Amino acid sequence: MTAKKKISIRPRFRITTGDLIALGPGKVDLLESIGREGSISQAARERQLSYRRAWDLVNTMNQCFKQPLVVSITGGKGGGGAQLTATGGKVIHLYRKIEKIARTATRAERKALQNLLS
Repeated sequence: MTAKKKISIRPRFRITTGDLIALGPGKVDLLESIGREGSISQAARERQLSYRRAWDLVNTMNQCFKQPLVVSITGGKGGGGAQLTATGGKVIHLYRKIEKIARTATRAERKALQNLLS
């Protein structure tokens, strides 16, 4: 008897501006990690990214939006860090809301697809 496979169908959105991907699922995950960790390097470790890759993603997002999503905090006793701006928090909220609306709107079609998968 074979074990039943877990089937997952989820919407994934990429928001582009020109040739750049301003936002996508991985970038939103990174933003959430930065918000929790208060550090790009800690968020990179959590997301299993190199610091360089995480910094490049943050830099791209900051370039694509009118206001930065992440700002650096200069060092002090505990060292520097990074924090989400109000715009960064709003972008996360809006992206997750789009995902939720899409999941709700496509519930019947996802269920029909699940029934066709082996």
